[in-house]
Amino acid sequence: MKVFIYPNFDKKNALSCAMSVCDILSDAGVELFADEKYIYEFSSKNVSLSKLSDIISECDMVIAIGGDGTIIKAVAAVSPYNKAVLGINSGRLGFLAAIEHSQLDLLKNVIDGNCFVEEHTMMKIKHKSGETVSEYTAVNDIVIFRKDTKLGDFSLYINDRLINEIRADGIIFSTPTGSTAHALSAGGAIIEPDTDCIEFVPICSHSLFARPIIFSASNDISVFHSSKSEDVYFTVDGGKNVQFLKTDELIVSKSDIRMKLVQIEGNCFFNTVNKKLMQSIKGEN
Repeated sequence: MKVFIYPNFDKKNALSCAMSVCDILSDAGVELFADEKYIYEFSSKNVSLSKLSDIISECDMVIAIGGDGTIIKAVAAVSPYNKAVLGINSGRLGFLAAIEHSQLDLLKNVIDGNCFVEEHTMMKIKHKSGETVSEYTAVNDIVIFRKDTKLGDFSLYINDRLINEIRADGIIFSTPTGSTAHALSAGGAIIEPDTDCIEFVPICSHSLFARPIIFSASNDISVFHSSKSEDVYFTVDGGKNVQFLKTDELIVSKSDIRMKLVQIEGNCFFNTVNKKLMQSIKGEN
């Protein structure tokens, strides 16, 4: 087995976690690889260093060590290569992680094949601005908003048919994976990750009747805005802000690329929901 290690050493426990992962996998005969920029961190371990793009096609799996943001970045980087990601949480929530940094003994399940791969829907975002067309892939969500904190006016169309007009601080389009992230905080539904759909959630709508909508993943959803200000932007998976002009169009649709997450046998999505999203209610740390 060949494994690519994708760490975020800014996380508190990530370095010690990565060293332990290397020891466990090396002892089991697994070949390890990591990005060449980590030559200092992995100098004492049996890890081959290379650019991700040069070696990823030969690897069987990617292990992301960090928080949910690290896992999302790893998925975005390796999904085009059709590779699955195992998340190890060394951050706080780690909702997408299959293993906590204190549970590294569970790596034996992965080595022994007692694991499975979940495939999740991802979104494709096409931004048409004049003659320029830019495309993005979202693991979690796309958020459209006004930077000046004023209300925006947004219109949604499917097949040139007006679906919704809404005045709100912003709007969110979420994958099922992202339904437990920003969309949930804005009042969206929790969606099982293997559901094939796209969720729409308004942010602080100026209407009593604005509610989230679950769209079929087969739809192409066009978004326009008519806000007086040009201070409207969108961000994909919490990345950089991209200006969204009144003359622009955003098209949100299902991506042809599937997100692949490695899960340990016996893990259950709703166990994770109850354990990690109910902590504040249960008074746990």
